[in-house]
Amino acid sequence: MKNGWLAALGGVVVLSASVAAAAPDKAAAVARAQAHARQNAAQTHVADDQALTVRDVVFDENGTEHVRFDRTYKSLRVLGGDLVVHGTETGLFLGVSQTLKGDLAVPTNASLSSQGAVRRAAAAFAGQPANSKAELVVYAGGEDPVLAYEVTINGERGDQTPSELHVIVDASTATVLDSWDAVETAAAAGTGNGFYVGAVPLTTDSTNDGFELKDPTRGGTRTLDMNSKIFGIPSVMTDVDNVWGDFTVADRQTVAVDAQYGTAVTWDYYLNVHGRSGIANDGVGASNRVHYGRRYSNAFWQDSCFCMTYGDGDGINFNPFAALDVAGHEMSHGVTSRTANLTYSGESGGLNEATSDIFGTMVEFYANNPNDTPDYLIGEQIFVTPGNSIRTMYQPSVDGRSADCWYLGVGLMDVHYSSGIANHFYYLLAQGTNPVNGPVSLTCKLSDRRVATGTGTLVGIGADKAEKIWYRALTVYMTSSTKYTGARAATLQAAADLFGVGSAEWAAVAAAWSAVRMNT
Repeated sequence: MKNGWLAALGGVVVLSASVAAAAPDKAAAVARAQAHARQNAAQTHVADDQALTVRDVVFDENGTEHVRFDRTYKSLRVLGGDLVVHGTETGLFLGVSQTLKGDLAVPTNASLSSQGAVRRAAAAFAGQPANSKAELVVYAGGEDPVLAYEVTINGERGDQTPSELHVIVDASTATVLDSWDAVETAAAAGTGNGFYVGAVPLTTDSTNDGFELKDPTRGGTRTLDMNSKIFGIPSVMTDVDNVWGDFTVADRQTVAVDAQYGTAVTWDYYLNVHGRSGIANDGVGASNRVHYGRRYSNAFWQDSCFCMTYGDGDGINFNPFAALDVAGHEMSHGVTSRTANLTYSGESGGLNEATSDIFGTMVEFYANNPNDTPDYLIGEQIFVTPGNSIRTMYQPSVDGRSADCWYLGVGLMDVHYSSGIANHFYYLLAQGTNPVNGPVSLTCKLSDRRVATGTGTLVGIGADKAEKIWYRALTVYMTSSTKYTGARAATLQAAADLFGVGSAEWAAVAAAWSAVRMNT
């Protein structure tokens, strides 16, 4: 195996289920994990010159604990150095999940100045920059950790999308090692159809003058009006009779209903299916911003404002982007950032996008809204002309760009297209190759490169099991630099945890990965 964490786990078996009488003690779990990390330095690569900062803690009912840490080395953040320490409430160390392959021994004196790093990074920014900053870090996302600058450039892309570009510049050679944009968009492609959820219930907030489009029962999630601007303070959406919208885009409230409903359904999905209370699992709701820009044809999640933003579309190819699966997709970017934090470039970026496609689709199935029949198409409702979609999970390559099959070099693709491999895997795992009520999906032969042409047969395990496997893999085993080989290992371990090693579900995970040519 290429990922050392699976070997470190040493074949972890599912412990016998027993529900603790008292609520888990988070502080005690963190302390145990800190101790495990330092006492097992040969596996965790944690030394005296490093510090660990807790990001998340996951408790299993059987007493197993999974503590996720970010790592610093000589006070420098280690990008790609995050790890998950697995143990039990009784103090047993079970192993570690990480992508760091060895001990850190990196010089901390940079020969390149921070200003030089900013100038080098600026060449990678496509748009109008507003401000930038450079931070000295250890970059461990490649084969060997190196001293580097993480340069953050804020500005605006040509299509009005805000940009928060992160560029990793080698502090010795000035080589650009990696880059990604923290404003994670739902890529728009083709032509399509408008979307409205119809008559739906909404929970709003009472005010002295009427009602505000804010949901106190879901962490205060709310929807704001950007008034066709890209900057400035958005308007609070209010109403006097608590009846919102009129089914047409002529009423500015109508798209706000779509966004608010999508946020509410996504909140309910994560809570009721995965036991997660909000995006950050802290009970705090996110915000929607609708009517962003003029004729803006996209949507995006942004960590810095903890919000989703939706354009109104151009009215020719695209209608408003506040579709149900788009809402689930964008909010799931937030979930990923609070858990595995998959870097938005290379194969990890493809897994990031696929995670949002997977959970956006599962939100659509969870809602089962009569105006949007659940399917494995992404964003099919946002197109003016019917029959189009942003992505197709059962045959990603139908768009002419996405990959059905893994191959060496797939990480060089745009993350919206390399995501096709995980989307294809997930469809095969959940539905199989020839489901009763779904499209046929082809497998990948050894001779396939990007497009699947095989006719192998797989039987799906159902979305209810598949979604739990992917969620556990994301929140417990994947780390920021996980690639497809690591995703295979993570989902196999998740299936083993949930259903047992050698179970039908575990075997189905292995078979589905093989069907997209990811065998190791």
